[in-house]
Formats: sequence, structure tokens, C-alpha cells
Amino acid sequence: MQEVEANGKTVDEAIAAALEQLQLDRSQVEVEIISAGRTGLFGIGGEDARVLVKPITTEQVGLESPTIKMAVEFLQRLLEFMDIEAEVTARLPETPGDGLGRVSAVLDVTGEELGILIGRRGSTLAALQYTVNHMVSRQLKSKALVSVDVEGYKRRREENLKGLALRLAEKVKASGRTITLEPMPANERRIVHLALANDSQIASFSLGDGENRKVAISFKRRSP
Repeated sequence: MQEVEANGKTVDEAIAAALEQLQLDRSQVEVEIISAGRTGLFGIGGEDARVLVKPITTEQVGLESPTIKMAVEFLQRLLEFMDIEAEVTARLPETPGDGLGRVSAVLDVTGEELGILIGRRGSTLAALQYTVNHMVSRQLKSKALVSVDVEGYKRRREENLKGLALRLAEKVKASGRTITLEPMPANERRIVHLALANDSQIASFSLGDGENRKVAISFKRRSP
């Protein structure tokens, strides 16, 4: 299938016109912005946006997709800008702790003394991940979902959360009292919920707002 060049009042309109010609959706193509266009004065002298849209071949699917390649390159440049020596590699997601739910890939950062990239409770790592996704999405004009992990932090954190959830569930069964965990981000709350999902005696639910949202574990009381 051949590439298509298309025009539109905006970049998004130009991309939509090209996708209609190709009969493909945004995830099946890569986009090169030839011109972002410009608005003329009182409608005079304006210029349409122009894009070149290329179908992604079978060989480009998965870790070879333009989105993943761009994410790796952007994260590597970001680390270099921060004067941090580290290597970035991409892999397919394996576990809920890998990040955002329907992530397309996990970017593993390896090196020495990288704790500065994790931060307290993973706050710096979360900000790094947000920055990568935001910049790639902006460049591609399409939402990117990649997870960023540093020295296996998320995997270790997931195992710790699973173990904690199971231990607290036993305490709840013994005492009958609800136990509330410390505030944590959405992906970590999801790990706790999944760890307890198959326990018929235990219920877990989220409460609170924003950064203070946390998981509560309670005993399922049987109806009389």
C-alpha cells in the first residue's frame, strides 16, 4: 500500500483525510508533518497543513513500531540531557505492574546509581513516564501508552504489594476489621485489587481523592 500526502485546515484534519483514503486507523500508520499550516489575516494568505502518511508494514508491528522507537529515542535523549548514563531497551508488557493497563511496551532503564530516577514512592519515575508519553503523543498526534521502569523497580514493587495485600487480607479475616493502605497511584492500587480478586472472603475498594486515593481491604460479611 502506497503512502499518501493529504491537506487540511489543521494537522488533525489532514491526517483524518489521509486515513480515509488509506482505509486505515491511526495505529496502523506513521505520520510525517510536512507543514503545520498557518492562519492568514482575515482569512487571507492562510496555508493548509500537509502531512505524509505511510502504512506500517507487518515488520514494524510490536517493538519495531514508530511509537516505541520514538519513545526509546526520546527517553534516551532525556537521560543524556540529565547527564545520566543509562541504557534504554524496550520489551513487551508482562504484568499489571508494568504500568498503564493497555501499554504497548515497557521501556527498561538500566545503569548504575539510578535511584534519583525513581524518587519517593516512585514519584520521579511516574513523572518521567508521563513526560515520555506526553511528548511522543504530541509528536505523533496520537495517544502513546508506554511504561517506564528503572532497574526493575516496578517488578519488585509489584511483588511487594502482592505479598502485602495477601498478608493484610489474613489479618482482616482474623480480626474482621477493615485495613486501609497508604495512598498509592492507580496502577499500584490495581495490583492490590487483582491480588485479592479471587478471595471470596475479602473485598477491596478505593477511597479518597487525587494523590490521597488509597485501597481499603475489608471482610465480606455474609447476609443472615
